[in-house]
Amino acid sequence: MKEIKNFINGEYVTNVSGKTYENRNPVDNSLIGMVYEAGKPEVDAAVAAAKAALKGPWGKLSVVERCNMLDAVVDEINRRFDDFLQAEIADTGKPAHLASHIDIPRGAANFKIFTDTIKNVSTESFEMRTPDGKTARSYGVRTPRGVIAIVCPWNLPLLLMTWKAGPALACGNTVVVKPSEATPLTATLLGEVMNKVGLPKGVYNVVNGFGVDSAGAFLTAHPDVNGITFTGETKTGTAIMKAGADGIRPVSLELGGKNAAVVFADCDFDNTIATLTRSCFENAGQVCLGTERVYVERPIFDKVVAAMKEQAEKMKPGRPFDPDTKIGPLVSKIHQKKVLGMYAKAKEEGANIVFGGGIPDMPDELKDGCWVQPTIWTGLPETATVVTEEIFGPCCHIQPFDSEEEVLNMVNANRYGLATSVHTQDISRAMRMANAIEVGLCWINSWFLRDLRTPFGGSKQSGIGREGGVHSLEFYTELRNVMIKY
Repeated sequence: MKEIKNFINGEYVTNVSGKTYENRNPVDNSLIGMVYEAGKPEVDAAVAAAKAALKGPWGKLSVVERCNMLDAVVDEINRRFDDFLQAEIADTGKPAHLASHIDIPRGAANFKIFTDTIKNVSTESFEMRTPDGKTARSYGVRTPRGVIAIVCPWNLPLLLMTWKAGPALACGNTVVVKPSEATPLTATLLGEVMNKVGLPKGVYNVVNGFGVDSAGAFLTAHPDVNGITFTGETKTGTAIMKAGADGIRPVSLELGGKNAAVVFADCDFDNTIATLTRSCFENAGQVCLGTERVYVERPIFDKVVAAMKEQAEKMKPGRPFDPDTKIGPLVSKIHQKKVLGMYAKAKEEGANIVFGGGIPDMPDELKDGCWVQPTIWTGLPETATVVTEEIFGPCCHIQPFDSEEEVLNMVNANRYGLATSVHTQDISRAMRMANAIEVGLCWINSWFLRDLRTPFGGSKQSGIGREGGVHSLEFYTELRNVMIKY
């Protein structure tokens, strides 16, 4: 059984309180190990270490020296690829083919994209005449913001943590990471990598625990934290934004979504069904960009429903390293209970259950895992709970529409605005839809296709700020203006 410790000032440490909690494998609910919960003393120590590191060797490195060190982090993650893969799968239960092609490679790449960005980014420079006839030149300088608190979700633990730690460290900041209590392993393992490549002590720190009255609340309220970045659900984001208001500390929030797909009758049908299958069911629906509302133009509505049912039937659950496994479990018993509660709510509100709606029949050794069936509904009004509320499970409601105006009104009626996809062969229609849908990301005839240089984030209650490429630098740096008169 593992002991999962906090990583503070380059050392693995327990805690003052002696409090621990269980880390369980969602595949069969077996015990992985005990996690040492960070309390206020551990958070204080982590923030103090991060603050001190800003004035130490880390703060004296040139941009190129800093980036070379982070490039070595990439190489070491890749060298220990199997260790990270095992850790990520133990925490999440996701199929190995998914984690090995997305989670771990992107977890490493998130450092590389930002070392390349920071080495090549430019700032403004202007020349002007002064009233007394002299010359003045102004230019911009980017400086690190300071100590960054990174509060992470559990659905893509390594990928979404390094998506924040990568730019934060590339810009010269130091970080204190609070992983989800459900998925602590890869953030903790990364401490070994940081020590191996010689990252100065205190630059990267990890505190484990929960939100309220635990590591998350202590970290986000800490007065020596200079910025807070969070990916997760909107209620927690609201609490973090309130914490950031004390001291006027900036926050970057990527929050919930109730993402839609819009399918027109002229779509490439086979490509559309393949794309919808991924966007609705991949990672057991535990993807912030996943599709839970599917709107289909009426002439092909029945055909789409039948095809999606056929795909859902093929989503075989099983062990992560079984090559036949198409879908893994949910992350925890708590989340399983939530998703099954939404399944029950759909039935109560009169949904036509096309497929699923419960727990799949699993072998005895897996029955205690956090399994749910991929589920498809039709027949609900737009005001139904499962049409308006984020579920974060492998499910979707499919609704017919008759006109662009009608479907735009339905898509935009939701309080979230993270992502959508539009499926049509009419490029003019696609452009009209992309301009009119109130979201941060819009895919045309695709889904989850990302260029890491482009802005990522949501509108409305789906978040504040943008991440990716130079857009991340706006949060992780302070932009200073220098004016020279001569």
